[in-house]
Amino acid sequence: ASFLLLCFRSPLLTSLIFGLLLQAPFTQLSTITRPNFVLLLADDLGIGDVGCYGNDTVRTPNIDRLAKEGVKLTQHIAAAPLCTPSRAAFLTGRYPIRSGMDATNNYRVIFWNAGSGGLPPNETTFAKILQQQGYSTGLIGKWHQGVNCESRNDHCHHPLKHGFDYFYGMPFTLISDCQPTETPEMDRGFRRKLWFSTQMIGLITLTAVLGRLTGLISVHWKTLACLAGFTLLFFVSWFSSYGFVRYWNCIMMRNHGITEQPMVTDRTTSLILRESISFIERNKHKPFLLFLSFLHSHTPLLTTEKFLGKSRHGLYGDNVEEMDWMVGQVLDAIDKEGLKDTTLVYFASDHGGWLERQEGGRQLGGWNGIYRGGKAMGGWEGGIRVPGIFRWPGVLPAGTVIDEPTSLMDIYPTVAHLAGGAVPQDRVIDGRDLLPLLRGMVAHSEHEFLFHYCGVHLHAVRWHQKDTGAVWKAHYVTPIFSPPGAGGCYDRGFCPCFGEGVTHHDPPLLFELSQDPSEAKPLSADTEPLFDTVIRKIGRAIEEHRRTLTPVPEQLSVSNVVWKPWLQPCCGTFPFCWCDKEGDN
Repeated sequence: ASFLLLCFRSPLLTSLIFGLLLQAPFTQLSTITRPNFVLLLADDLGIGDVGCYGNDTVRTPNIDRLAKEGVKLTQHIAAAPLCTPSRAAFLTGRYPIRSGMDATNNYRVIFWNAGSGGLPPNETTFAKILQQQGYSTGLIGKWHQGVNCESRNDHCHHPLKHGFDYFYGMPFTLISDCQPTETPEMDRGFRRKLWFSTQMIGLITLTAVLGRLTGLISVHWKTLACLAGFTLLFFVSWFSSYGFVRYWNCIMMRNHGITEQPMVTDRTTSLILRESISFIERNKHKPFLLFLSFLHSHTPLLTTEKFLGKSRHGLYGDNVEEMDWMVGQVLDAIDKEGLKDTTLVYFASDHGGWLERQEGGRQLGGWNGIYRGGKAMGGWEGGIRVPGIFRWPGVLPAGTVIDEPTSLMDIYPTVAHLAGGAVPQDRVIDGRDLLPLLRGMVAHSEHEFLFHYCGVHLHAVRWHQKDTGAVWKAHYVTPIFSPPGAGGCYDRGFCPCFGEGVTHHDPPLLFELSQDPSEAKPLSADTEPLFDTVIRKIGRAIEEHRRTLTPVPEQLSVSNVVWKPWLQPCCGTFPFCWCDKEGDN
């Protein structure tokens, strides 16, 4: 009592006490210490697949807990609608067209571990910046940014050449070919054409031989031998790659060494989770970056028996719920080590859900909620609007929802800044530091324009008119849905970026996303007084943006994506590539 009386008699102490009581509950920016980073990136997950984004039938309690304890972004945009270019942009903070990681052709992703294309060595990832700042950096899971350039072991595109101290996972991506019981997925249409061509050539050869034997055709045996040799050579030329996809692409690596070739899919989930938790435990006494790049929820939807048949949405729902459980296990590991308040956790998906992925009446792709379109569609929201959640207790206000346009590219400068590093000054960085927006220190995102590419083709542009809050979006190219009105390109499996499968719009289709997020009602000069003004403003922004682009080598050219046997990662003596080092352990 005497202490309280003394306090109230002293104006200085009274002011100090009231000042402490009124102090903001969150750590001041000047006192923020360098956090650990745990970046969780799902594969092909639709924004409509997550509970905190409106799904009330798929159970995602752990992802929902992240949103409740942190900041949820409702307009979080991928820089590309497919894996390879989107992840290149995420890692570098730059539109993939700047690094050559977008395609002019229909091969819009890395197709083989034995291709020569990939994330160029001169690109600086956020991992490299953090590594230079003394962080331990680890990538667990999917890479899909290439492996080699000129020889089997140069590993010029490998994660360890791009700033990661430790790598465990797939240098490629999960595909149905990795599961022996599933229908092959990779380049399915092209593979059918190759089989058909082989059968036709073989039939012609067989007919010629029978004709010669029966005397119906007068042809030299040398000619028939050449024809038979050509048939065999043609078959070997493509079957040596496509016939062994599981061995060439479905491999697991630890750092530079191959641990499984082909991967044993039954234990992949448990190994990735074990490696993630082990990385946290090994590095708990120093700052670390863990990039957990999930194989979920990409086909073939590897799901352990514990979760099979447990969801209301078949195998896809089971897979999403298992991924959510994995998120919970990682969060529990952070809590167990006492790192919750010193770790920034981020969760997102690399792009929208794959609407057209169906097999035997089963829907194997994700759901994009109210948003139109999906994976592979560069302009429509369903292909690029993804979940985006940040949690950092004591620094970011819990339970916050931000409706401003943000990008996966923003992770790059945000992480670099918090780690005490600096982004490169010799190149254009398209991402923006999100910390002021996440902490509520500014009302608006720094992004005025976002450019939505499909390959190297600009399909749409978004303009955030900050003074009014309007978010305008102009579509210059859109895919032609098939069947008409279906919302996807179900006859192709993927929507194309150019050619006969797209429609060019002049004037462009215009939507105001804050009023029409589903992009259902295009505006016109007759219905929108600002139509011409908005189109002119966006047109000038496109011109300015294109002036910042410089020619770079095309990493996804046909010559870079084809299978090259001399580049094939192999744990034996090529072509006898087989090992199971995890089984040996």
